[in-house]
Amino acid sequence: MKKPCAAFSLVEMLILAIFVGVMATITVPRINLGVIDKQKVDTAARKVVTDLRRTRRLAISAAATNTVGYGLTLTGSGPYKGYELRDRKSSAKVDSHVFDPGVSCTADGRNFNFGPAGNLITGGGATIELAARGRRFVITVIPATGMVKCVEQ
Repeated sequence: MKKPCAAFSLVEMLILAIFVGVMATITVPRINLGVIDKQKVDTAARKVVTDLRRTRRLAISAAATNTVGYGLTLTGSGPYKGYELRDRKSSAKVDSHVFDPGVSCTADGRNFNFGPAGNLITGGGATIELAARGRRFVITVIPATGMVKCVEQ
């Protein structure tokens, strides 16, 4: 006597495929894409803070040979589209970053230049604001020390 094979029939597989398709058409439009944009602005804020601290560290570590320092310059106009890290002595680009679509960046100045002592050189900005879908971060650089802090508002 043969054992019956345990398998799905073609009809059962088609019914399952139709069921999954119907569930997908109901679920996909309900996905909250705002959560994704909020995560993008959080990631962008962390990246800007890290790169401001990196720019300051580069200025301090190269102080013996570079008395001008390093700078982070916001690129684009209106809401800024990204930024570049530059050696202010040679104008060589160290790194760059472009913000994700949906992340808005404004600042009180476009240049954040750090001197060899790690201080923020005057004449540039001191705050950067990043926002997306109701979530907003304010990044502030203390000019005297170059300390960078980020606050969600």
